[in-house]
Amino acid sequence: MQLTYTQAARGTGLLLLLAAVTQAIYTALYTTGADVPRQLLWGTEAILFVFMAAVAGSALVQTRGQHLAWSAITAAAVLNVVQVGVGLTMFGPFFEAAADVDGLTPTARAVVAFSFMVYNAAKMLLALALVGFALERLRSGAVVIRWAGAVTGLVAMLSNAASMTAGRDVFGELPLAGGSGVVATVLLAFFLLTLKDHASHTSP
Repeated sequence: MQLTYTQAARGTGLLLLLAAVTQAIYTALYTTGADVPRQLLWGTEAILFVFMAAVAGSALVQTRGQHLAWSAITAAAVLNVVQVGVGLTMFGPFFEAAADVDGLTPTARAVVAFSFMVYNAAKMLLALALVGFALERLRSGAVVIRWAGAVTGLVAMLSNAASMTAGRDVFGELPLAGGSGVVATVLLAFFLLTLKDHASHTSP
């Protein structure tokens, strides 16, 4: 199977958008106290990221000037599969064990902390990719949306880096790292879905 650069870019953008939708649905259900179908939502998200790793990898080997951005997207997709896998396979058993065995609560919390560390790393990579595409597109006009992408990507990179180095509670109750990361993901999807046929690839 062969994908052109444009097909791979737009396919990645669509997968990113769908992943952002699943994350938004999960967040909405969780914050309202509704029953969250974690297996369905996280399982779907994992499948999206598995395909994203392959599709983004196809664009990576075809790109002319965005190797860093595409390698970041590919790596982020792999990290997201790991993060979702930890949540699906380890959260339940560890917290059930912690409820029955004294002293296991710190271990269960460590598993959650590891999951969020991987989550923050993946968001940093997607934000890096957004900055790369936004700066490239600044030369083609529509300056406002390009600068919006660059600034959002920078904020997402720095806030997720802060969460990794100073802990998840570094911003208190303000969900800056996660919120900016989701916005950066949506903007990155927009840039990829609207990519010009001739942009940043090796073939004419």
